[in-house]
Amino acid sequence: MSQVPVELRYAKTHEWARLLPDGSVEVGITEHAQAALGDLVFVEVPETGRVLAAGEGCAVVESVKAASDVYSPIAGTVIAVNLALAAAPELVNQDCYGRGWMLRLQPASPAALAGLLDAEAYGGQLAATGG
Repeated sequence: MSQVPVELRYAKTHEWARLLPDGSVEVGITEHAQAALGDLVFVEVPETGRVLAAGEGCAVVESVKAASDVYSPIAGTVIAVNLALAAAPELVNQDCYGRGWMLRLQPASPAALAGLLDAEAYGGQLAATGG
């Protein structure tokens, strides 16, 4: 079973969201997603200032197996991206919930995270799909 930190919120499409002290939200892909992709060789993050809708494709991760879109779990404006991933995409495989974060958003709504799954619900989704 994949690691599912309880302090995070999750999209059904396997992205995680972490509320930061300043009210912004850090986003990345889950352990389940990175394990399914295998060793990442390329990560493309969005430009800062881009306004995203919830569920909109915002990044691309590429492994030796396939390329996959990353979807924004919430609506908001990109305020920071993890530039380290350009030179070291393997950070996502090594530490997907830490140094492998992809982008930070200023949420369009203070209640943006309320529509996402909590750890228990996401874990249940993984169990139901054999993840």
